[in-house]
Amino acid sequence: MTGKIKQIAILGSTGSIGRQTLDVIRNFPNRFRVLGLAAGKNKELLARQVGEFKPDLVYFQGDKAKIAGMGSGFEFMPPEEMAGHPRVDTVVIATSGISGLLPLMAAARSGKEIALANKEALVAAGSIITSEVKTNRGRILPVDSEHSAIWQCLRGENKKPARLILTASGGPFLHYSREKLRDVSPDEALKHPSWQMGRKITIDSATLMNKGLEVIEAHHLFGTPFAKIEVMIHPESIVHSLVEFADGSIKAQLSYPDMRLPVQYALSYPDRLDNRHIPRLKWDQIKSLNFAPPDTVSFPCLEMAIEAGKRGETYPAVLCATDEVAVDLFISRRIKFTGIAHLVEKVLEMHRAVQSPTLNDIIECDAWARETALSLADSNVLC
Repeated sequence: MTGKIKQIAILGSTGSIGRQTLDVIRNFPNRFRVLGLAAGKNKELLARQVGEFKPDLVYFQGDKAKIAGMGSGFEFMPPEEMAGHPRVDTVVIATSGISGLLPLMAAARSGKEIALANKEALVAAGSIITSEVKTNRGRILPVDSEHSAIWQCLRGENKKPARLILTASGGPFLHYSREKLRDVSPDEALKHPSWQMGRKITIDSATLMNKGLEVIEAHHLFGTPFAKIEVMIHPESIVHSLVEFADGSIKAQLSYPDMRLPVQYALSYPDRLDNRHIPRLKWDQIKSLNFAPPDTVSFPCLEMAIEAGKRGETYPAVLCATDEVAVDLFISRRIKFTGIAHLVEKVLEMHRAVQSPTLNDIIECDAWARETALSLADSNVLC
């Protein structure tokens, strides 16, 4: 992009990815401008962001009255409208959960560049979303470090990869047995060893659910069969993913574990920008790079998620919705850490899938899964 300042809308601007996106934009005022900001809970931070970046479009969860005191000169606009606004070049979808689904669809139908950090929306409705993107000649620019790594490794290649290898840090409980995991606390689970992330994704990383969701994402983003996607534990979080080709050659993308790097690459693609605020790897300080297969006995969420992805239909939507409820229940100390997998498994077993689901089917199954999960938790089914 030369001479044109890219107009950016950030949905979820007060969350972890939203804040890091603004940090990137702050360093490149001649490349990017914040056209829209949308947030759901943190009114005080949103007000500061509006004061600094002076967007034309603003949304805060609820109604227009809730943005009183944030100044003037902007228009109140719901996320779905903001995502499809004709002046928006790139939509950063940094919300979590099903809340990102309708804005993602709006952006896809408008043919936007979509910097996607919301896992659940693509997992729940992957085929529908990717079809809309293709039909309307848009583009999904992956923000997850693993998918950004694969995307970068695939640049310049004209044939399908033989294998995708997603890496996972293993979270804070890498060598814990299932018995020991039963008694871990939310505070312990929220202490990720490598990344600074939101609460939900941090818990998902600890259960390895996050990696299962990423396998489903990779399937949709890169059109790769599940049989050709693998997961390896890599505690150092330096190799962000690997791609193997037909001749046995493997490409890997390595960098310091900082989410601003994949965010920046999504915003600046196909250019690479020199951001001195992002740390560089110090090779003389790297003692070793370790890899191991995941422990799916202690961490059953990984295989559970992959199986839901393979089954397709509305199973992935139910998986995402139930996991979101389960994580909230764990954080509020209503279920054990191991109860997350137990609850997700039970709701998936109870689900009667909808074949060839529409967007409405997915939304309805999401609501059913949430209600069912809460009912099971209230009835003390989990131990």
